[in-house]
Amino acid sequence: MDTANQQRILGYFIEEAKEHLQTLEQGILQLAISVQDTETVNEMFRAAHSVKGGAAMLGYTSIQKTAHRLEDSFKILKDNPVDVDQKLETLFLNGYDHLQDLIERLENSANFNDSDAVEILQQAESNFAILDQYLQQLLSGGSGQVNLSGRVTTILKQMLQIFKQPDSPESRQKLHICCRNLSEIAPEEANWQQLLATTQKAITNKKYPYSTIAQIVIKEIKQAGDYLNTGQAQKLVASRNLQQLAATAGGTASSTSGGMVSIPRDPQGAALALMKTFNKQQITQIFQIIKSRI
Repeated sequence: MDTANQQRILGYFIEEAKEHLQTLEQGILQLAISVQDTETVNEMFRAAHSVKGGAAMLGYTSIQKTAHRLEDSFKILKDNPVDVDQKLETLFLNGYDHLQDLIERLENSANFNDSDAVEILQQAESNFAILDQYLQQLLSGGSGQVNLSGRVTTILKQMLQIFKQPDSPESRQKLHICCRNLSEIAPEEANWQQLLATTQKAITNKKYPYSTIAQIVIKEIKQAGDYLNTGQAQKLVASRNLQQLAATAGGTASSTSGGMVSIPRDPQGAALALMKTFNKQQITQIFQIIKSRI
């Protein structure tokens, strides 16, 4: 197939995908009402299915996987009565946001490929893992309080895989994303939030071997998750080893509404941290402030 035909087919896919995104957004924003209408749920299911199929045909695995996870979640809504609450709406909306982000990147970059979407896909997988657990809990007739230890374990496994990768600004940024996802598990628990803030500072530490940081961080989060799950929040205190890593870290940290954001000292790492944390408008404002003070 020549380049012109490829571009034409890609253009068709993007236009159709944007229409499907509209269907998904409208349905999710009023999910409590949407689930009461079988046809509306079917439309959302078909929209996700169509995006999945088109992405698979064109070879965009990241879009295919994300759409597939949304499709699977909508299938649960199709097949089962579910009492929708704000948390469920938020988890579905997060999944939609990841899919929209991927499609927008494809539209805006002629050279888009799956290697550009590793971090988005990782965030999406973490969100869908929590969404799946929450749906199962709702279906089992629970109060909606998902086993916290299981949610921590899901993200902890992702961190283990990241720690197996070579040490780099990108891998450390992925770990910070995992910490932000962990913070969302218990946003009102101050001790949990403080421990994760300390963990993020420790992750920036380049004065100790990467393997040493991995060992301390994984052990710390595993134990903290167990305390959180069993209602022993008073025990959620960073160990001396973790505090030492945080105290001797080479980076600095700044606060955002979503928790602590590590800012590496190297320019490339700092730029990546800003791009992963703030939107375009916020980044522009940051640069204007910096420029005015130089």
